[in-house]
Amino acid sequence: MRVPSAPAPARRTVLACGIAAALLAGASAASADPRPAGHHAGSLVLIGGALKESNTQVYGEIIKRAGGPKARIGVITAASVPESQDPHAGDPARCSNSACNGAYYADLFKRHGAADAQWIPLDIDHVANADSDSVVAQVESMSGFFFGGGDQYRYVTTLLRGEEHTDSKVLAAIRAKLARGAVVSGSSAGAQIASGPDMVSGGESYEGLRDGSAPGYFDDPARLGYLPRGGFGFLRSGLIDTHTGAYGREGRALRLASDTGHDRVYALEENTALVVDRPGTRYEHMTVLGPNGVAVLDLRGAGAHESAGAWSLRRARYSYLTDEDQYDAHTWTPRVHPDKQRLTPTATNPVPANNDVFHSVANPDGTPYSLRTTARALAATRAQNSATATTFETGPRFTVTLTKARGFAAFTADGAGAGTLVSLRIDITAK
Repeated sequence: MRVPSAPAPARRTVLACGIAAALLAGASAASADPRPAGHHAGSLVLIGGALKESNTQVYGEIIKRAGGPKARIGVITAASVPESQDPHAGDPARCSNSACNGAYYADLFKRHGAADAQWIPLDIDHVANADSDSVVAQVESMSGFFFGGGDQYRYVTTLLRGEEHTDSKVLAAIRAKLARGAVVSGSSAGAQIASGPDMVSGGESYEGLRDGSAPGYFDDPARLGYLPRGGFGFLRSGLIDTHTGAYGREGRALRLASDTGHDRVYALEENTALVVDRPGTRYEHMTVLGPNGVAVLDLRGAGAHESAGAWSLRRARYSYLTDEDQYDAHTWTPRVHPDKQRLTPTATNPVPANNDVFHSVANPDGTPYSLRTTARALAATRAQNSATATTFETGPRFTVTLTKARGFAAFTADGAGAGTLVSLRIDITAK
C-alpha cells in the first residue's frame, strides 16, 4: 500500500508569548494540569503533516487518549480523492484514495495498539453518508477519531451543509463525542479542518505577502485564499497552518492573520503534534510532541502598513516550541520543559546569509525550515542582536528582520544548539 503521508498536490493544502520568568517555571508548574476537577471536555491532537509510521510518540498519544488498549479509532479520509478519481484504485501498492487511505490508517492504528480502528465511509462520492443513521451509529461506537490529509475543502463539502456551514449528522455526532471527552486528531488537512473562522484554503508565502489574501477557494495554488466561515471550529484561539517550516508558510500565515484580524497563528510542523486539552474553554492548554515543533505567531502588538502598493508588518512575535513544551492559550504563556536550559549564546560568527527565507517553490536550491534556521542561528550568536533574511523573489523583495527584543529567550535540550525560541520579534518590509 502506498503510504498516504502527503496525498494532496505539493504545497497546495494547508494552511508570543509571556515573559522569561514565566518560561522558567519549575517542573511542577510546567506539568501542572490547569483544568478544574470534574471539567469534562475532550482533546485534539493536531499534526502538521507527513506523520511517519514509526512515530510511536504521536500515535501512542492518540491511542492513550482514546482509551489505551480499549481504544476504538474512527478513521475519516474524506479529504482524499474518492476511488472513482484514483487511476490506481485497483492496485493496493499504488492506490491513494479515501478507501485505500482509510484502510491504511486503520491498520496502522491497530499495529500501534488500538483495540479497533475502522474507516468511516465518507468522501465526496458518498456525501449522503454524512447524514446516514448507520454511519452515525458507527461514529457513536468510537472513542477517538483521526482525520487524514489531502484537501481540507473536501471535508467542508462532505461534512458541512449549506452557506451557513451547519453540521451534518456525522459531524454533529463527532462534535458531541469531543465534548464528552473523546480525542479528535488529524494530520495536514485533517488538522487544518479543526480551524475556526478564516481557515486558509491555499497559497504561497511570497504571493500572499505581495498580493494579500482573498475569501474563497482558488484554482491558482499560489493565491492566498481562506474560507471566512472556516472549518469545523474545534480550535478557535488562533488560526492554524500546517507543513509550516517545510514549505515556508510563515509569511502567508502572518499575512492572512493580519488581513483577517487574528492575533495568533499555530503553525504546525511536520511529524509533530500540538496536543490541545479542553479546546474552546478558558482552560485550553497545549503540549508539543514530536521531533520538530510548533511556531506560535503573535500579532497582538503588530501593525501592518501599505506604502506605494507594498505591504509591511511591524512588531510581530515568533516563538518556536519543541517537544514537551507547553502553552496556555488563555494567558498566552509558554512553559518550557524544565529539562531544557536557558541558552547562553557563545558563538561569535555572524548569522549566515539567507536569500530564501520562505523556501520558495521557484528556487530549485531552496532549503526547508529556512526561517527557523536563521532564527536559531541568531539565538546562538552573541555577535549580533538582529539578523535579516530575504525572499527569493523580487518585485518587490521582502526582507524579514529578526530581533532579540525585550522578552526574548532561547533554550537548549542538548547544551549546545538553540531549540526552543520564545518571543523573537519579526518585521517584514518590502523594497
